[in-house]
Amino acid sequence: PTGYMENAISYSAIEDVQLLSWENAPKYCLQLTIPGGTVLLQAANSYLRDQWFHSLQWKKKIYKYKKVLSNPSRWEVVLKEIRTLVDMALSSPLQDDSIHQAPLEIVSKLLSENTKLSTLEHENIIAAIAPLLENNHPPPDLCEFFCKHCRERPRSMVVIEVFTPVVQRILKHNMDFGKCPRLRLFTQEYILALNELNGGMEVVKKFIQSMHGPTGQCPHPRVLPNLVAVCLAAIYSCYEEFINSRDNSPSLKEIRNGCQQQCERKPLPLRLMRTSTDLVSQEVTSPVETRIKIVNCSEIHVDLERNNVANQKLKGPVGGSESEPSLIDCLLVSPACSTMSIELSPQADRVLVCYVEILKMLSDYDDWRPALASLLQPIPFPKEALAHEKFTKELKYVIQRFAEDPRQEVHSCLLSVRAGKDGWFQLYSPGGVACDDDGELFASMVHILMGSCYKTKKFLLSLAENKLGPCMLLALRGSQTMVEILCLMLEYNIIENNDTQLQIISTLESTEVGKRMYEQLCDRQRELKELQRKGGPTRLTLPTKSTDADLARLLSSGSFGNLENLSLAFTNVTSACAEQLIKLPSLKQLNLWSTQFGDAGLRLLSEHLTTLQVLNLCETPVTDAGLLALSCKKKLFFIKIN
Repeated sequence: PTGYMENAISYSAIEDVQLLSWENAPKYCLQLTIPGGTVLLQAANSYLRDQWFHSLQWKKKIYKYKKVLSNPSRWEVVLKEIRTLVDMALSSPLQDDSIHQAPLEIVSKLLSENTKLSTLEHENIIAAIAPLLENNHPPPDLCEFFCKHCRERPRSMVVIEVFTPVVQRILKHNMDFGKCPRLRLFTQEYILALNELNGGMEVVKKFIQSMHGPTGQCPHPRVLPNLVAVCLAAIYSCYEEFINSRDNSPSLKEIRNGCQQQCERKPLPLRLMRTSTDLVSQEVTSPVETRIKIVNCSEIHVDLERNNVANQKLKGPVGGSESEPSLIDCLLVSPACSTMSIELSPQADRVLVCYVEILKMLSDYDDWRPALASLLQPIPFPKEALAHEKFTKELKYVIQRFAEDPRQEVHSCLLSVRAGKDGWFQLYSPGGVACDDDGELFASMVHILMGSCYKTKKFLLSLAENKLGPCMLLALRGSQTMVEILCLMLEYNIIENNDTQLQIISTLESTEVGKRMYEQLCDRQRELKELQRKGGPTRLTLPTKSTDADLARLLSSGSFGNLENLSLAFTNVTSACAEQLIKLPSLKQLNLWSTQFGDAGLRLLSEHLTTLQVLNLCETPVTDAGLLALSCKKKLFFIKIN
């Protein structure tokens, strides 16, 4: 019979597959031997015939190995069959992902059904399938087996020799751990196994260096996000038992809602601690390993009628918003609130130390720091971790690295992602839950932020509203950055209260550096009054090649209160001249054609030049970010740029 087959032939029924090679045989045919006869399959060409032949051979052998390995009797025979299966997959001419995945899935199923294997059998099986793992991710069940091996035998040579290239491939090529969570868990356990070796964190450090590469730029863009994902998951697991115990305590939103309901007479129980010398230390032990230790503390009850400070701290936004209260507000709900001491189990503590150290290592690479800062900007850690003194103290190194980096895309991530949410700047500033010094890190963060494009009224207003006390205290102790901050607050009229202004002046005059900078401020104010005095020209054009210093010298030579049109075209001025331009109260038209005036200068102009109407930015390094700052200028109706 010829034509199409009426009934399908199962792969298990095929006894043999041969290429027809005798003389005068039909062209491009395969012969299948089945019970009761043979079947000839004819292809269109020799290439397609060979593909059919190897595919059928592969399927036939896979069914054979599935049957043999489904009922193992002697593990010596099983190991031999696994090696033969791996050799077959490696030598197959077929190009398909399933060629290597199918043997891995067979072995994975075999291991999941036979859990009582000896150490030697474990390692022999892993070594047998190692060649297949060089170019393929292990399936989920196999990942579970690898995790178990890392936990039980971290010092095994299999971890270094076999698992290292597998984990390296995962970190370089994995796109989403959400789809493959066991790959992430296997990577996590592998790193912990490295930490258990004699070298400890030095071995982990060498592994991180191998992932980055010897050059200054890591060639694999997925390595950093994958490493950060593993670190975040591991740190979360350290506090998981404590997080699960939240069911018995009010959430942050419940705390806020409870504080807003003035009609309720019952005090609201909060799990916050107040130091009491009369109480002995209490321990709360979770069902598993994590242990939470509350030292010399008692559960306090906040009576809403008497605790006005707490009520102001947790006062919700206008309009009954259901937004989550900030972590700082909830942890500082009472002035008598003391620190929370969280004692982790020894294993959880080792995990925490290991993965915080990895975050420190990642922050030491210049090319990784911008992306790392962006990933950590939303503060992706549980609130229990932020309330844990050991964690915040160890993580402080990473925040310091961000604060020391001169690149704006790095240190700008110290601020919150959006309004109403806490950022690292708030957490590590005086009064924040993570601040453990006298404000040195806070001063460093303010210095780097003020040195870039954050020398704005908005930033100064936020400092005046929330951090004026710490700023004055640090200025009193001689911090030059804080002295500059206070002088700018006075210069930009940020502080409206006269008593507060006098207090700031007294603080400045109490130190030599403050006295000198305040005198300079007074001199600038006198010059500014002279500059803004009515009179002088209405139009002014600077000669080409003029610099920022030339502009400052010219404006300090007379009165320019009537100046409306200023042309700086084809000069060498930069964004630094914005400090002089904001002193011109009547300026309406500004020509910056072919200058080096950039985004930082535009941000300053947008806050001070309220009368500006026409702006020429042709051939300047201004970007979209700088133009976005001008969106608040209601009188600005013409911008020229190309």
